[in-house]
Amino acid sequence: MELDSLITLTTGITLLTCGLAVAGLHAYAMGKAQRQALVDRLSATGQIPQGVRRRRFPKLDRRLRATKPGRKLELRLAATGLDITPGEFFVYMMSTAAGLWLIGQAALAPFFGPIAGLLGIWAALQFLNWQRQKRIEKFINQLPELSRILANATQAGLALRTAIGMAAEELEAPAGEELGKVTNQLALGASLDEALDEMAERLPSRELVVLVTTLVLSNRAGGQVVGALRNLTETLEERKETRREVRTQLSQVNMTSYAVPVLGIGSLLLMNSVKEGALDRMTGSPFGQAAVIIAFGLYAVGFILIRRLSRIDV
Repeated sequence: MELDSLITLTTGITLLTCGLAVAGLHAYAMGKAQRQALVDRLSATGQIPQGVRRRRFPKLDRRLRATKPGRKLELRLAATGLDITPGEFFVYMMSTAAGLWLIGQAALAPFFGPIAGLLGIWAALQFLNWQRQKRIEKFINQLPELSRILANATQAGLALRTAIGMAAEELEAPAGEELGKVTNQLALGASLDEALDEMAERLPSRELVVLVTTLVLSNRAGGQVVGALRNLTETLEERKETRREVRTQLSQVNMTSYAVPVLGIGSLLLMNSVKEGALDRMTGSPFGQAAVIIAFGLYAVGFILIRRLSRIDV
Protein backbone atom coordinates (compact mmCIF):
# COMPACT_ATOMS: atom_id res chain seq x y z
CA MET A 1 0.00 0.00 0.00
CA GLU A 2 2.75 2.38 0.90
CA LEU A 3 4.55 1.63 -2.38
CA ASP A 4 1.36 2.20 -4.37
CA SER A 5 0.78 5.51 -2.58
CA LEU A 6 4.36 6.60 -3.30
CA ILE A 7 4.01 5.70 -6.98
CA THR A 8 0.71 7.56 -7.18
CA LEU A 9 2.19 10.62 -5.48
CA THR A 10 5.26 10.60 -7.73
CA THR A 11 3.11 10.24 -10.83
CA GLY A 12 0.89 13.11 -9.72
CA ILE A 13 3.83 15.41 -9.03
CA THR A 14 5.38 14.54 -12.40
CA LEU A 15 2.14 15.25 -14.24
CA LEU A 16 1.70 18.51 -12.34
CA THR A 17 5.28 19.56 -13.17
CA CYS A 18 4.79 18.74 -16.84
CA GLY A 19 1.53 20.68 -16.87
CA LEU A 20 3.15 23.70 -15.27
CA ALA A 21 6.06 23.48 -17.71
CA VAL A 22 3.70 23.38 -20.70
CA ALA A 23 1.70 26.29 -19.28
CA GLY A 24 4.90 28.28 -18.70
CA LEU A 25 6.16 27.65 -22.23
CA HIS A 26 2.76 28.63 -23.62
CA ALA A 27 2.74 31.87 -21.59
CA TYR A 28 6.33 32.66 -22.68
CA ALA A 29 5.52 32.07 -26.34
CA MET A 30 2.36 34.20 -26.12
CA GLY A 31 4.23 37.03 -24.41
CA LYS A 32 7.03 36.94 -26.96
CA ALA A 33 4.55 36.99 -29.82
CA GLN A 34 2.66 39.93 -28.28
CA ARG A 35 5.90 41.83 -27.76
CA GLN A 36 6.98 41.25 -31.36
CA ALA A 37 3.56 42.34 -32.61
CA LEU A 38 3.82 45.53 -30.54
CA VAL A 39 7.32 46.24 -31.88
CA ASP A 40 6.15 45.67 -35.46
CA ARG A 41 3.17 47.97 -34.97
CA LEU A 42 5.28 50.76 -33.46
CA SER A 43 7.93 50.34 -36.16
CA ALA A 44 5.28 50.64 -38.85
CA THR A 45 4.06 53.91 -37.36
CA GLY A 46 7.61 55.27 -37.10
CA GLN A 47 7.71 55.39 -33.30
CA ILE A 48 10.54 52.87 -33.20
CA PRO A 49 13.36 53.31 -35.76
CA GLN A 50 14.22 50.37 -38.00
CA GLY A 51 17.51 48.55 -37.72
CA VAL A 52 18.17 49.33 -34.04
CA ARG A 53 20.27 46.53 -32.66
CA ARG A 54 19.82 45.03 -29.24
CA ARG A 55 22.20 46.52 -26.69
CA ARG A 56 24.48 44.29 -24.64
CA PHE A 57 25.33 44.55 -20.95
CA PRO A 58 22.37 46.83 -20.09
CA LYS A 59 22.85 46.59 -16.31
CA LEU A 60 26.51 47.57 -16.48
CA ASP A 61 25.63 50.35 -18.91
CA ARG A 62 23.06 51.82 -16.51
CA ARG A 63 25.54 51.73 -13.64
CA LEU A 64 28.23 53.41 -15.72
CA ARG A 65 25.89 56.16 -16.89
CA ALA A 66 25.09 56.93 -13.25
CA THR A 67 28.75 57.82 -12.54
CA LYS A 68 30.67 60.92 -13.59
CA PRO A 69 33.36 59.01 -15.58
CA GLY A 70 30.57 57.06 -17.27
CA ARG A 71 28.82 60.25 -18.37
CA LYS A 72 32.10 61.62 -19.73
CA LEU A 73 32.63 58.36 -21.60
CA GLU A 74 29.11 58.62 -23.02
CA LEU A 75 29.82 62.12 -24.35
CA ARG A 76 33.07 60.97 -25.93
CA LEU A 77 31.33 58.05 -27.60
CA ALA A 78 28.58 60.36 -28.87
CA ALA A 79 31.22 62.61 -30.44
CA THR A 80 32.84 59.66 -32.24
CA GLY A 81 29.60 58.58 -33.91
CA LEU A 82 30.20 54.92 -32.98
CA ASP A 83 27.13 52.75 -32.41
CA ILE A 84 28.29 51.49 -29.03
CA THR A 85 27.20 52.07 -25.44
CA PRO A 86 29.52 52.93 -22.52
CA GLY A 87 28.91 49.49 -21.01
CA GLU A 88 29.86 47.72 -24.24
CA PHE A 89 32.97 49.85 -24.70
CA PHE A 90 34.06 49.22 -21.09
CA VAL A 91 33.68 45.45 -21.45
CA TYR A 92 35.53 45.39 -24.78
CA MET A 93 38.31 47.60 -23.42
CA MET A 94 38.83 45.46 -20.32
CA SER A 95 38.73 42.27 -22.40
CA THR A 96 41.40 43.68 -24.71
CA ALA A 97 43.53 44.75 -21.74
CA ALA A 98 43.24 41.26 -20.20
CA GLY A 99 44.19 39.62 -23.49
CA LEU A 100 47.23 41.87 -23.93
CA TRP A 101 48.18 41.20 -20.30
CA LEU A 102 48.28 37.45 -20.99
CA ILE A 103 50.08 37.89 -24.31
CA GLY A 104 52.72 40.20 -22.82
CA GLN A 105 53.22 37.88 -19.88
CA ALA A 106 53.60 34.81 -22.11
CA ALA A 107 55.61 36.34 -24.97
CA LEU A 108 58.00 38.54 -22.96
CA ALA A 109 58.05 38.16 -19.18
CA PRO A 110 55.57 38.27 -16.28
CA PHE A 111 56.68 41.83 -15.54
CA PHE A 112 55.39 43.04 -18.92
CA GLY A 113 51.86 41.71 -18.37
CA PRO A 114 50.53 44.73 -16.41
CA ILE A 115 52.35 47.11 -18.75
CA ALA A 116 50.71 45.51 -21.78
CA GLY A 117 47.31 45.71 -20.07
CA LEU A 118 47.75 49.42 -19.33
CA LEU A 119 48.89 50.00 -22.90
CA GLY A 120 45.69 48.29 -24.07
CA ILE A 121 43.54 50.68 -22.01
CA TRP A 122 45.54 53.66 -23.26
CA ALA A 123 45.20 52.47 -26.85
CA ALA A 124 41.41 52.11 -26.46
CA LEU A 125 41.09 55.67 -25.15
CA GLN A 126 43.38 56.96 -27.89
CA PHE A 127 41.21 55.17 -30.43
CA LEU A 128 38.24 57.20 -29.17
CA ASN A 129 40.22 60.42 -29.54
CA TRP A 130 41.35 59.41 -33.03
CA GLN A 131 37.82 58.50 -34.09
CA ARG A 132 36.49 61.77 -32.68
CA GLN A 133 39.17 63.81 -34.45
CA LYS A 134 38.54 61.91 -37.68
CA ARG A 135 34.83 62.72 -37.45
CA ILE A 136 35.62 66.38 -36.76
CA GLU A 137 37.90 66.53 -39.80
CA LYS A 138 35.20 64.99 -41.97
CA PHE A 139 32.66 67.46 -40.61
CA ILE A 140 35.02 70.36 -41.33
CA ASN A 141 35.36 69.19 -44.93
CA GLN A 142 31.56 69.31 -45.23
CA LEU A 143 31.26 72.83 -43.82
CA PRO A 144 31.67 74.64 -47.19
CA GLU A 145 28.86 72.57 -48.69
CA LEU A 146 26.76 73.11 -45.55
CA SER A 147 27.30 76.85 -45.71
CA ARG A 148 26.39 76.85 -49.40
CA ILE A 149 23.14 74.96 -48.77
CA LEU A 150 22.15 77.32 -45.96
CA ALA A 151 22.92 80.35 -48.13
CA ASN A 152 20.84 79.04 -51.04
CA ALA A 153 17.94 78.11 -48.76
CA THR A 154 17.86 81.47 -46.99
CA GLN A 155 18.18 83.29 -50.30
CA ALA A 156 15.11 81.39 -51.49
CA GLY A 157 13.16 82.87 -48.58
CA LEU A 158 13.23 79.89 -46.20
CA ALA A 159 13.63 80.37 -42.47
CA LEU A 160 16.94 79.38 -40.90
CA ARG A 161 15.35 76.48 -39.00
CA THR A 162 13.86 75.13 -42.21
CA ALA A 163 17.22 75.55 -43.97
CA ILE A 164 18.96 73.52 -41.26
CA GLY A 165 16.40 70.74 -41.62
CA MET A 166 16.91 70.73 -45.39
CA ALA A 167 20.68 70.52 -44.96
CA ALA A 168 20.25 67.61 -42.52
CA GLU A 169 18.38 65.66 -45.21
CA GLU A 170 20.77 66.44 -48.07
CA LEU A 171 24.17 66.04 -46.38
CA GLU A 172 25.79 62.74 -45.48
CA ALA A 173 27.15 61.80 -42.07
CA PRO A 174 28.52 63.30 -39.90
CA ALA A 175 27.05 66.68 -40.89
CA GLY A 176 23.65 65.18 -41.66
CA GLU A 177 23.54 63.36 -38.31
CA GLU A 178 24.59 66.40 -36.30
CA LEU A 179 22.15 68.70 -38.06
CA GLY A 180 19.47 66.05 -37.54
CA LYS A 181 20.13 66.28 -33.79
CA VAL A 182 19.83 70.07 -34.02
CA THR A 183 16.53 69.73 -35.88
CA ASN A 184 15.18 67.33 -33.25
CA GLN A 185 16.16 69.72 -30.45
CA LEU A 186 14.45 72.59 -32.24
CA ALA A 187 11.31 70.47 -32.63
CA LEU A 188 11.34 69.80 -28.88
CA GLY A 189 11.36 73.52 -28.10
CA ALA A 190 15.07 74.29 -27.71
CA SER A 191 16.30 77.63 -28.98
CA LEU A 192 18.48 77.89 -32.06
CA ASP A 193 21.39 79.27 -30.02
CA GLU A 194 21.33 76.36 -27.56
CA ALA A 195 21.07 73.69 -30.24
CA LEU A 196 23.93 75.12 -32.33
CA ASP A 197 26.14 75.71 -29.29
CA GLU A 198 25.65 72.11 -28.20
CA MET A 199 26.67 70.91 -31.65
CA ALA A 200 29.80 73.06 -31.45
CA GLU A 201 30.63 71.49 -28.07
CA ARG A 202 30.27 67.96 -29.46
CA LEU A 203 32.56 68.68 -32.44
CA PRO A 204 34.86 71.53 -31.42
CA SER A 205 36.65 73.28 -34.29
CA ARG A 206 37.39 76.84 -35.27
CA GLU A 207 35.50 76.55 -38.54
CA LEU A 208 32.35 75.28 -36.85
CA VAL A 209 32.56 77.96 -34.17
CA VAL A 210 32.78 80.63 -36.88
CA LEU A 211 29.76 79.17 -38.69
CA VAL A 212 27.72 78.88 -35.49
CA THR A 213 28.63 82.42 -34.43
CA THR A 214 27.62 83.75 -37.86
CA LEU A 215 24.27 81.98 -37.74
CA VAL A 216 23.53 82.99 -34.14
CA LEU A 217 24.44 86.66 -34.66
CA SER A 218 22.50 86.87 -37.91
CA ASN A 219 19.49 85.22 -36.27
CA ARG A 220 19.59 87.60 -33.30
CA ALA A 221 20.29 90.82 -35.18
CA GLY A 222 18.29 89.94 -38.27
CA GLY A 223 21.21 90.74 -40.57
CA GLN A 224 21.98 89.60 -44.07
CA VAL A 225 22.53 85.88 -43.61
CA VAL A 226 23.03 85.18 -47.32
CA GLY A 227 25.95 87.56 -47.76
CA ALA A 228 27.68 86.36 -44.61
CA LEU A 229 27.28 82.71 -45.60
CA ARG A 230 28.58 83.37 -49.12
CA ASN A 231 31.74 84.97 -47.75
CA LEU A 232 32.08 82.22 -45.17
CA THR A 233 31.83 79.55 -47.88
CA GLU A 234 34.81 80.99 -49.75
CA THR A 235 36.83 81.26 -46.54
CA LEU A 236 36.05 77.67 -45.56
CA GLU A 237 37.08 76.41 -49.00
CA GLU A 238 40.46 78.16 -48.66
CA ARG A 239 41.00 76.82 -45.15
CA LYS A 240 40.10 73.33 -46.35
CA GLU A 241 42.85 73.41 -48.99
CA THR A 242 45.36 74.86 -46.51
CA ARG A 243 44.64 72.15 -43.95
CA ARG A 244 45.06 69.48 -46.62
CA GLU A 245 48.49 70.85 -47.61
CA VAL A 246 49.64 71.08 -43.99
CA ARG A 247 48.49 67.51 -43.32
CA THR A 248 50.43 66.26 -46.33
CA GLN A 249 53.59 68.05 -45.25
CA LEU A 250 53.39 66.64 -41.71
CA SER A 251 52.55 63.05 -42.64
CA GLN A 252 56.19 61.93 -42.40
CA VAL A 253 56.61 63.53 -38.97
CA ASN A 254 53.45 61.82 -37.71
CA MET A 255 54.73 58.45 -38.91
CA THR A 256 57.99 59.10 -37.07
CA SER A 257 56.13 59.69 -33.81
CA TYR A 258 54.53 56.23 -34.10
CA ALA A 259 57.76 54.56 -35.26
CA VAL A 260 59.67 55.59 -32.11
CA PRO A 261 57.69 53.47 -29.58
CA VAL A 262 57.29 50.63 -32.11
CA LEU A 263 61.09 50.39 -32.42
CA GLY A 264 61.39 50.20 -28.65
CA ILE A 265 58.91 47.35 -28.34
CA GLY A 266 60.49 45.63 -31.35
CA SER A 267 63.92 45.77 -29.72
CA LEU A 268 62.52 43.96 -26.68
CA LEU A 269 61.07 41.21 -28.85
CA LEU A 270 64.35 40.93 -30.77
CA MET A 271 66.34 40.72 -27.55
CA ASN A 272 64.12 37.95 -26.19
CA SER A 273 64.23 36.01 -29.47
CA VAL A 274 68.03 36.18 -29.73
CA LYS A 275 68.54 34.96 -26.18
CA GLU A 276 65.52 33.26 -24.69
CA GLY A 277 64.79 34.26 -21.12
CA ALA A 278 66.84 37.46 -21.28
CA LEU A 279 63.86 39.64 -20.37
CA ASP A 280 62.99 37.30 -17.52
CA ARG A 281 66.43 37.71 -16.02
CA MET A 282 66.51 41.45 -16.70
CA THR A 283 63.19 42.11 -14.98
CA GLY A 284 63.98 39.77 -12.13
CA SER A 285 65.77 42.54 -10.23
CA PRO A 286 64.47 45.94 -9.10
CA PHE A 287 67.14 47.74 -11.14
CA GLY A 288 66.06 45.98 -14.32
CA GLN A 289 62.40 46.77 -13.66
CA ALA A 290 63.24 50.42 -13.01
CA ALA A 291 65.26 50.56 -16.25
CA VAL A 292 62.34 49.16 -18.25
CA ILE A 293 59.89 51.63 -16.70
CA ILE A 294 62.23 54.55 -17.39
CA ALA A 295 62.71 53.39 -20.98
CA PHE A 296 58.98 53.17 -21.59
CA GLY A 297 58.55 56.60 -20.00
CA LEU A 298 61.18 58.10 -22.32
CA TYR A 299 59.51 56.54 -25.36
CA ALA A 300 56.19 58.04 -24.25
CA VAL A 301 57.80 61.46 -23.75
CA GLY A 302 59.37 61.25 -27.20
CA PHE A 303 56.04 60.36 -28.77
CA ILE A 304 54.27 63.25 -27.05
CA LEU A 305 57.01 65.78 -27.90
CA ILE A 306 57.07 64.83 -31.58
CA ARG A 307 53.28 65.10 -31.77
CA ARG A 308 53.27 68.47 -30.02
CA LEU A 309 56.07 69.93 -32.11
CA SER A 310 54.42 68.81 -35.34
CA ARG A 311 51.02 70.25 -34.44
CA ILE A 312 50.17 73.32 -36.51
CA ASP A 313 46.86 75.04 -35.93
CA VAL A 314 45.44 76.42 -39.15
